[in-house]
Amino acid sequence: MRVRVLFSVALLSFLFFMGIFRSFAIECSGECASIQQEINNLSRDLQSSVNATTNLEQQVAQLDKRIKGIQATITKAKQQADYLARSIEERETRLAKQYLILKQRVRQQYKRSLTFSPLYVLLSSTTASNFTKQLMYWQNLQQQDQQLIHAVGGEILTLEKDKKDLESEQARLAGLQKQLDSQVAFFKKEIAGAKKYQQELSGKIAALSARQQAILSEKSGTFQTTVGDVPLADDFNASPAYNPGFSPAFAAFSFGAPHFNGLSQYGALGRAKEGQSAETILKAYYGDVEVKKDYDRNARICVGTSKNNCQSMDMETYAKRIYEVPGVWGDQGGMEALKAQAVAARSYALADMARRGYICATESCQVYKSSNKGGKWEEAVNATAGWVLIKNGKPLWAKYASTAGGYIDAYTDTASSGHTTPSFWDTKNGRDGWTNQAFEKIAGSPWFYKAWYKTRGGDTCGRSHPWLNQEEMADILNAWRVLQQGGDTRISPLGGCWGGSPYSMNELRDKASGMGGAFTSVNSVSIEYSNSGYTAKVKFNTNQGEVNIDGLEFKKVFNIRAPGRISLKSGLFNLERR
Repeated sequence: MRVRVLFSVALLSFLFFMGIFRSFAIECSGECASIQQEINNLSRDLQSSVNATTNLEQQVAQLDKRIKGIQATITKAKQQADYLARSIEERETRLAKQYLILKQRVRQQYKRSLTFSPLYVLLSSTTASNFTKQLMYWQNLQQQDQQLIHAVGGEILTLEKDKKDLESEQARLAGLQKQLDSQVAFFKKEIAGAKKYQQELSGKIAALSARQQAILSEKSGTFQTTVGDVPLADDFNASPAYNPGFSPAFAAFSFGAPHFNGLSQYGALGRAKEGQSAETILKAYYGDVEVKKDYDRNARICVGTSKNNCQSMDMETYAKRIYEVPGVWGDQGGMEALKAQAVAARSYALADMARRGYICATESCQVYKSSNKGGKWEEAVNATAGWVLIKNGKPLWAKYASTAGGYIDAYTDTASSGHTTPSFWDTKNGRDGWTNQAFEKIAGSPWFYKAWYKTRGGDTCGRSHPWLNQEEMADILNAWRVLQQGGDTRISPLGGCWGGSPYSMNELRDKASGMGGAFTSVNSVSIEYSNSGYTAKVKFNTNQGEVNIDGLEFKKVFNIRAPGRISLKSGLFNLERR
């Protein structure tokens, strides 16, 4: 009875929280004003359901032991009943034979009782001894018949009673088994329902928490872009020289964006200005590859949205219509960079054709327009006509982007040749010449060292610069402190442009206070770099003493919490204080 009461309480709690969820779902059937509030409610419902289900499972675990004991008893009783049934069947067979004998003995006894006369026995006996023997024989025979009659009769009565008891026991056991099966099925159904409900809630929470992943994706610069038709516009406010008007002030500067594979377009320009040829530039970025200079110029490139919806043209016509770098570079000492870009563009297109049968016309693949670009670009295309990067007999999937920040990551061409490109510091003097001798810096890339606070479309979320005051910097460290303890979906950027219901600075500070201590001031910051081209560690001097954070971990929390559109685009970054 106690187990049933506990189970009923747990079940009622579970159903109660299910009711809360259904009510909430109806209330928020449209676009909720606060996605975060929905996450919190869903999380609360999930935890409550888990707690209720845990009680159910604990009760079932206890019941399971009792159920197994009951089932064992039922099984033993059934075995005993089966044994009794077999015994009854054997006894009935035996009694049937004894009954025939009994009938004969009863008949004979009856006859003897009618014909027996002690006087007749006396007269027929020759001696007194003979008379005594015959009389005792008759009495023994009479006694045996009576004993047999009583024994068989008693066994028949016992057999009938056992049969009735067996029928009663089998009926009782069948009822117990049915009741037990019903209760076990009920428990399993309720727990299965609770688990299904929890899975549904988990799915909703996971989908809503994906908002943080979307923030990370957008802020981290996971987009494809190149220099394009014109140089990237410089933004003085995103430079270290900008004065935000307050102190202390902190800003996070990224080296390069958005990806760091293959040819750096500004790096190629810097190398060209330093006198390197197109072939030297290509081998620097792509490693041990062949620059094949007599590839079939009539090889077909199909540009469009799918294999069945594209325009076919020869390789050289396609190359003349690529708008990936400014043609004016040819007049600024960068003609060899244009040539290197033309070869990379042909190679990339041919590899894409082999991979899927067409190539798109946007920056997701390569920027293509329906008319020739002309100028120095067309000169570069004509000067390298038929040049294609080859590895293992196949055109190389030659990736490239605007600015890598001074370090080129290795990548493997899984799309075609299987070739792995080298990783290296893209400078005149390796790692030691990184910040002042990087080829991208020589070329003047505005993305070589930049603090990002705008989207590509120019949205700033109301901020005019990327600098953070001391309270904002401490807030990011509080976010790091809280995230160390596990996921928290209310940690997202302040500023109103991301939606949801992010913690205020005070709320996050209070939350961090209970998790090892809140940060209220940041006095200084320093950086340690890895030889493999990423920020290894960020060190802060704070009211909580020195704090060391892994570089990639800091980048993640910075992009989740930094206000507005402020973000880090690279794993190679620096933090400045002024």
